[in-house]
Amino acid sequence: MKLKLGIILFVLFISIGCNSKPPLNEQEKAAIHIVKPTEFKEKSVNQIIIDIRTPQEFNQGHIEGAININYFDRSFIEEIGKYDRSKPIFLYCRSGNRTSSAAAKVAKLGFNEVYDLQGGIMNWSKENLQITK
Repeated sequence: MKLKLGIILFVLFISIGCNSKPPLNEQEKAAIHIVKPTEFKEKSVNQIIIDIRTPQEFNQGHIEGAININYFDRSFIEEIGKYDRSKPIFLYCRSGNRTSSAAAKVAKLGFNEVYDLQGGIMNWSKENLQITK
């Protein structure tokens, strides 16, 4: 019984270690700003806005001026990397889950200002802000 428990615990600890992401350094952490919809709207005027949802989600409605780069696409990092790292970049998804991971990846690319829309487009809609189709 103790042997089985020991094996289970060993496998559990190994799998947890394999699943962890490398931590962000202080500069990368400082680059990410989680903002509410109204602040996102104010700060994103004439800036790069990336909708990281799927093309199907994007076509259902998006923030005006947003560019669709699917987070699940293999070329996501390559496509984001084409933008000027010295300029702010604004990211959003449906609810904020994908964006938290994407923001970390974008910061690791060397972007100095990464804005993450808190609660995604769902929160944007709750604030009755405009969506374009």
